[in-house]
Parts: sequence; structure tokens; C-alpha cells
Amino acid sequence: MNRPAKNTPRRVVVTGATGNLGTSVVEALAADPDITSITGIGRRETDQAVPKFDLVPLDLATADDPQLDSVLAEADAVVHLAWSFQPTRDPATTWRINVLGAMRVFESVARCGVPVLVHASSVGAYSPGPKDEPVDESWPTHGWPSAAYPREKAYLERVLDDLERRCPELRVARIRPAFVFQRAASAEQRRIFAGPLLPGRLVRPELIPVVPDIPGLRMQAVHADDVAEAFRLALHNPVSGAFNVAAQPPVDATVLAELLGASTVRIPASVVRTAVAAAWRLHAVPASPELFDTVLRLPLMDVTRAERELGWQPRHSASEALSEFFEGLRDGSDEHRRNTPRLRSRIPGGRLREFATGVGGTP
Repeated sequence: MNRPAKNTPRRVVVTGATGNLGTSVVEALAADPDITSITGIGRRETDQAVPKFDLVPLDLATADDPQLDSVLAEADAVVHLAWSFQPTRDPATTWRINVLGAMRVFESVARCGVPVLVHASSVGAYSPGPKDEPVDESWPTHGWPSAAYPREKAYLERVLDDLERRCPELRVARIRPAFVFQRAASAEQRRIFAGPLLPGRLVRPELIPVVPDIPGLRMQAVHADDVAEAFRLALHNPVSGAFNVAAQPPVDATVLAELLGASTVRIPASVVRTAVAAAWRLHAVPASPELFDTVLRLPLMDVTRAERELGWQPRHSASEALSEFFEGLRDGSDEHRRNTPRLRSRIPGGRLREFATGVGGTP
């Protein structure tokens, strides 16, 4: 039997607390006077100093039930953000980390009677959809099965459906953000998606004359701080179900060209996919061609429900979020207040280690 949900949970556990989204969520909750304590769960220690925050080093892929239960036992709410994109070349490992790890958290929530669970889903959970008219939260969530990321996000949607049936007293909210950017995470995202060959300091307007205009490549972006606010609001409001979170404008070649002071040149998607596939086979990039296929098929999301039921409004445009990302690539992000081990510009071994581990071959 779940404990009765409070209007505002005071003791919150956040998994994945030291990553791109986790750092923003922790800071948003720390600034909330109604929340008295934040317990983070992460695989790596951190020296991030945030009021009301303590980190429990724990690997969700290997944690046993008593370990998890001891952390969640007194929580009023759990915010589940933990996710690993790598090793992209070993989907069995990402499945063990992301899916089985999440299932351990969900079952611990049920055992401990935690009354509120807010889960980080994604636009990637959605089935292929339109690029000209946004879809609401009722759009099917079957993902794109050939790529690990949407496959895993979609599977967890079904796991949560089952959890809600078994635990009707549990309030479950699912935040489905677009692509999440911030300056502090630029180095980590470069490692995850572009790999060691992208010279970040060269990502500046005067050095990029053209941007490829790829048919179907139109997506949404949002700043990490704005997504964090959606999670905070989902804790405060007695809501359940899914909420799309994205900022305007939709990002296409024209928007990128404006940000970079470049021109656009039309390139068939098949040509780009062939190049991505070749780079993938050569271990030059960590992102698979199937992930490229996914992006081409993602629908645009309607955020009306988040605005109406959460009172959510983004403070940053999609262009501003991307601008921060580009600035972080060019100038580094280690001076940012969210300098955690996962987000640092320089990791042990640097880019040579990325090559040595197969580019996308390490968790």
C-alpha cells in the first residue's frame, strides 16, 4: 500500500543526478523552499555543492533490492532520470543499464510505498510522425525499433503502464522532452554523438560556410533548465500521465544556418546516411546510422498539456539552447557551476581514450 501523496513532496530522490538533465533538476529542486532534502543516485562521486543535496554512489544496473530500498524508503517522490547512451556499440549493455536499471527503481518505488514517481521519457519514445503539425501525448509510443535509444524509451512506457495497473495508488507522471541542451553538457554530448574527431573550437560562424539541408531533418530542442522546471512542477501538481516539453522554433537547416551565420545546401538524406554509416563502421563516430534514421522520423510535439496542467512555459527558445551548446563546444564548459565528472570537458585519457575504447564502446 502506497503512502498518501503530499501536495508537495518534501524528500525527493533523483536518479541520474549528475548528468545533463540531473544537474538542472537538482538545482531546481534545491531552490524550491518546499523541498527539504534531495538524495541523488549516481554512478560517480561528485564535488558539486548544492544546498539540501547529498549523493549516494550507486550503479542501478548492479544494485540489489536492499540497497535501493534503503535509499527510497523514506522518499516522498522519486524522479527517475538515469540513462546511459553508451556503449552505443553494445545494445545489450545499454538495455541492462537503462531498462533493467529503471525496472529495479520502479519496483523499489512500489515496495517502499513511494507515492509519486516522475519519469524521464523522451520524444524518442514516439512512433514516427508528422513534421508539419505537432502531435499530443496520445500519439503512439512504439519508438523506432532499429535504434537502441527509442527502443528502450518505448519499452519503459509499457513497463510504466503495467506499474500503474498494479499500483493504482501510485501517481506516475512522464515528462517527454525534446532534445535537451545546455552549455554545461556540451562536452558530454560531443562525446556521445559526434565523437573525438569533432574539433569543438572550430564550431564558430566564420569557419562554417554551409549547413546541410536534409529533407525530413526537423526536430525540437529545449534547455535543460526548462525541462527541470517541468519536473519540479510535476512534483507540485497532482497530475499523472505524459507531458510533452519542447521550445520554439522547430530546428531545421534554416535555424542552424542563422545561428552559425552560414548558408544552406540541399543534400539527400540517403547521402548523409551513407556517410554516417561509413563513419560508424570505421569507428569514427559513436552515433549509429539507425539513430540518424530515428531523428528523421520523430514527430514534432504539441506542448499544450504541459502549459495548461503544469503551468509550464520555457524561458529559453530552442535557438538559445542550441547557442549555449555551441558556445560550450567552442569555449569549454568546465567553468560552469555544473562541473560534474560526466560533464567535464576533459576526462581521463581525453580523446585518445575515446579512440582506444572504440568510439562509443564505453558506458
